[in-house]
Amino acid sequence: MRRGTQEGAMASRLLHRLRHALAGDGPGEAAASPEAEQFPESSELEDDDAEGLSSRLSGTLSFTSAEDDEDDEDEDEDDAEAGPDPLPLGDGTSGEDAERSPPPDGQRGSQLLARQLQDFWKKSRNTLTPQRLLFEVTSANVVKDPPSKYVLYTLAVIGPGPPDCQPAQISRRYSDFERLHRNLQRQFRGPMAAISFPRKRLRRNFTAETIARRSRAFEQFLGHLQAVPELRHAPDLQDFFVLPELRRAQSLTCTGLYREALALWATAWQLQAQLGTPSGPDRPLLTLAGLAVCHQELEDPGEARACCEKALQLLGDKSLHPLLAPFLEAHVRLSWRLGLDKRQSEARLQALQEAGLTPTPPPSLKELLIKEVLD
Repeated sequence: MRRGTQEGAMASRLLHRLRHALAGDGPGEAAASPEAEQFPESSELEDDDAEGLSSRLSGTLSFTSAEDDEDDEDEDEDDAEAGPDPLPLGDGTSGEDAERSPPPDGQRGSQLLARQLQDFWKKSRNTLTPQRLLFEVTSANVVKDPPSKYVLYTLAVIGPGPPDCQPAQISRRYSDFERLHRNLQRQFRGPMAAISFPRKRLRRNFTAETIARRSRAFEQFLGHLQAVPELRHAPDLQDFFVLPELRRAQSLTCTGLYREALALWATAWQLQAQLGTPSGPDRPLLTLAGLAVCHQELEDPGEARACCEKALQLLGDKSLHPLLAPFLEAHVRLSWRLGLDKRQSEARLQALQEAGLTPTPPPSLKELLIKEVLD
């Protein structure tokens, strides 16, 4: 019964936060205190006990547990490839119940929480748009990749954007969050002084309690960064969200794994749109190039042409940009294939060639993707 009460309280708190975030009047608005305006819920990082935190995350966070590995060393800092796919929402349990079935009250509370959140989101997403980004760690996986062992956190990035848009999902390790924190501390000592970050531990890094606490702390850490304009637009924060997806998408495209690459290019594009600030002068264009190449290789010329048109709108009259001619050439070829008007793009490409601004024929989008160095 006590667990069912905790689950009900947890559902109420999360629904309250989601309503305020969607309405734009949650922590961080004018009605809040000065401390809450900058860093909502900052006290929870220190004051919450592991049991209470696990209860609040139950039904939202699922992860594998390694409570018997008390002597494991801290997470490896090497950027190894991601291991097994993260557990999907609702497929696992959390907290101390990771390795045994929860009591009936706990099951009912967890199911009630998930159902309440789903129902509220379905009802509200068609009428309300989140006024700021929300972050939720939806799953965490202990990955063993000898000699490394680490936890892979799957993070959902929610809004702002079209009401029917699904949250973008990325996977990051503790070392990725720590690198972001360290880089921002070097550049923004003042704003970063009041932002909490989960400390490293010498032992018990892979227990359910530690993973649950860190998941909650990572959500608040990113929320606090988004609450400070100076930090929100920092290049390192943009890189944290977008750069790993771009690099992996580029690698998969170059090796011909177009379907897998397409999903990553799409995630990178969605994240750049949600973040609002370009993560690099050419990254949106590079992302559209990747999307166009993958759609074309997967026999979807209509989507490929649409990506070229978006890129040409972004390029405007930048006649010296190295991506202009490849996008024009691809647009001409795809328009011809679809039986659509290609005269404007054809005339523009011909003018560039006559002025000696691009070779004949120009390099393809795929050739430029292969040569591009992402840093």
